[in-house]
Amino acid sequence: MESIGIIPARYGSTRFEGKVLKDLCGKPVIQHVYERAKKAKLLDELIVAADDDRIIQAVEKFGGKAVFTSKSHSTGTDRLTEIVNEIDVRIVVNIQGDEPLINPLVIDDLVRTMQDDTGLVMTTVVKKSHSQKEFESRDVVKAIVNQENFAVYFSRSPIPTFLKPAPGEAYFYKHIGIYAYNKDFLFTFKKLPLSYLEMHERLEQLRALDHGYKIKVIETKFETIGVDTPQDLELAKALLEKELNA
Repeated sequence: MESIGIIPARYGSTRFEGKVLKDLCGKPVIQHVYERAKKAKLLDELIVAADDDRIIQAVEKFGGKAVFTSKSHSTGTDRLTEIVNEIDVRIVVNIQGDEPLINPLVIDDLVRTMQDDTGLVMTTVVKKSHSQKEFESRDVVKAIVNQENFAVYFSRSPIPTFLKPAPGEAYFYKHIGIYAYNKDFLFTFKKLPLSYLEMHERLEQLRALDHGYKIKVIETKFETIGVDTPQDLELAKALLEKELNA
């Protein structure tokens, strides 16, 4: 296969346990993620990588494909490597299991970027934001991108300096937590020692930058939301209902 999508899904979230199974407009969150990702035209296969039988059963109930993975994995990337180890594929897309509004066009853009430049090892997505609230939130990861569209840094802190001389004039890039990897690099990445910045920012993509690897960044116009709290679930519900009624 050329490309595969993996949706890591962990039950025991510290902030919102079982979030991927919470009801969202009549379906579990994970079903929204799966059905949207399934519409991506450039994925040859889509698999949920779960650590709990309840997730496996929910995915199989709506007709999706799920594989049980170890509960000991500390990151979604670790869960990916367990799944793709025996699969002959070149591009692996890590699709967050808690982002029910993910747009399939974003997934295709990631895969296409990797296909167009076979020298890339890792690609991710950002969206331009003018929101002061998002800029100040530690739950929103900010990205600094150079003129060649490679990542310079990611942080939970407000970067760069955000001044608003006029409404809508200043902006920052918020990071959308979806990645495409060259499969070979995925295993290289897993073996890299955890870096100082990664541990303090709690952002594993910084491990790649710290060890000198480049992360290609593409910009999207599509909004998404990660469901990390009950409040996020209510916001996702409102956005989904607005989308369905548009």
